[in-house]
Amino acid sequence: MAEPVYETALGASTKDKITLLGHDLAEDVMGTVGFGELAFWLATQRRPAKGETRVFEAVLAALADHGFTPTAIVTRLTYLSAPDSVQGALAAGLLGGGSRFLGVTEDCGRFLHDVLSEVDTRPAGAGEWDALALETVEKRRAEKKFVPGLGHHVHKDGDPRTPRLFAIADEEGLRGPHLELFAAIGRVHPRVLGKTLPLNGAGVCGAALADLGLPLELLRGFALLARTAGLIGQLAEELRHPVANDIFLSVDLNNRSVPPDPHA
Repeated sequence: MAEPVYETALGASTKDKITLLGHDLAEDVMGTVGFGELAFWLATQRRPAKGETRVFEAVLAALADHGFTPTAIVTRLTYLSAPDSVQGALAAGLLGGGSRFLGVTEDCGRFLHDVLSEVDTRPAGAGEWDALALETVEKRRAEKKFVPGLGHHVHKDGDPRTPRLFAIADEEGLRGPHLELFAAIGRVHPRVLGKTLPLNGAGVCGAALADLGLPLELLRGFALLARTAGLIGQLAEELRHPVANDIFLSVDLNNRSVPPDPHA
């Protein structure tokens, strides 16, 4: 009986050679291909153009670290509890990438894609994009749902990452329909909501990744890829200037016992 064959265009090894994406890893990739370019290449199995690499790496930079977020805190605390398990500390932080932190990148990309998939003809010009965006925001409000990528708990007057990523996409000629719709949502939502909210960095990153044609199912994965670098940085700083024990003791020494509050 013949042995099964498992085909892959990714990494494969022989006794004296490693092949990756059809290239010799040691000779053609190492020292030649940057990590961001390689990550894009691995996900799409096509080598990105220079402009695509620039936009993609700008997204990774935007999502790498954003201060003492829950993902950073849990990574530091897990390392405090298990300093023998760097992988556990990193995994703990990554597991916190969900609908409130990091996951917005995927949620926004998917949301914009779903709206665009229902449009027979793509809008032409700012006026038509605004009309589509207005209809979209009104529908979300009627459904009592949030618009993914709209609002930020810190950057209430504007997320500095957002205009920069728009500018980079414009410079590279890669401002596609997802970014166009996202920008239009930023312009028209005050008419519906009665207040102005910022387009946040995680959302614009999702729009940019969708415009690059990256798989929607993997958009959160790219956010986690970026945040892995940030969490390594958090651990490196924790080694030099530890704060996790102070965070732990702040909670532990300031708790207050209260009567049980059972649910009916």
